[in-house]
Amino acid sequence: MDWSNRVVLVTGASSGIGRSLAVELGGRGASVGLVARRAESLNEVAREVEAAGGRALALAADVTDAAAVRAAAESLRAKFGAVDVLVANAGVGTLTDDYARLGGQVAETVEINLHGAANSVAAVLPEMIARGQGHLVAISSLASYRGLPKSGAYCASKAAMNALFESLRLDLKGTGVIVTIIKPGFIKTPLTAGREAQMPYLMELDDATRKILRAIETRRTSYAFPWQLASLVRLGRLMPDRLYDWVALRNSYRE
Repeated sequence: MDWSNRVVLVTGASSGIGRSLAVELGGRGASVGLVARRAESLNEVAREVEAAGGRALALAADVTDAAAVRAAAESLRAKFGAVDVLVANAGVGTLTDDYARLGGQVAETVEINLHGAANSVAAVLPEMIARGQGHLVAISSLASYRGLPKSGAYCASKAAMNALFESLRLDLKGTGVIVTIIKPGFIKTPLTAGREAQMPYLMELDDATRKILRAIETRRTSYAFPWQLASLVRLGRLMPDRLYDWVALRNSYRE
């Protein structure tokens, strides 16, 4: 796939998967709009993208602010042209352990992980439909398949994200806009840093980035990886609740 004439908007671009994707896209010649709250970090990423050979525009915005995300997308279009690809990556991995604050924890996580993705889509999708082409990419998680210990808010937000983008995929048939849902396992990012638990099939960030970009380039509708863990997670969906509970409670990866 030739990225040299592509404009890509990446949310959550200041660290982790978003940062790595942005730099790799820059290396492939793309023009990248970088959205996150931290302007200083975004400026660093922009320099990395440009050093890799791409063009970059730092766009400090909070994805929970629909107007701010819309303004960021408009600035990107004014600078580099129409947005070809959205990577809705911004998210938080909330530890659900304070039941007195359960409602607040769920609300905060959904606001960022789900509503933030919806705001990002709204900022680019009308123009994509008008042009008859575009690509929406959701960075979800294998944690979206079933509930996991101490991860209720995160699992719920990612499951809802899957449903949202799957619905969009159906709604957008025939418009020229395609949808890809990425469901990674454990990747070495700030989201997984500091955990004492052994995380199975923990992947290097560079390896995960290449797999994600390959799925985007081949226009996969859904891509879950690594295959070993994805297979186990799919098996978990078929387990009776009693068996699943027994397995899940002995494999908590939040500690």
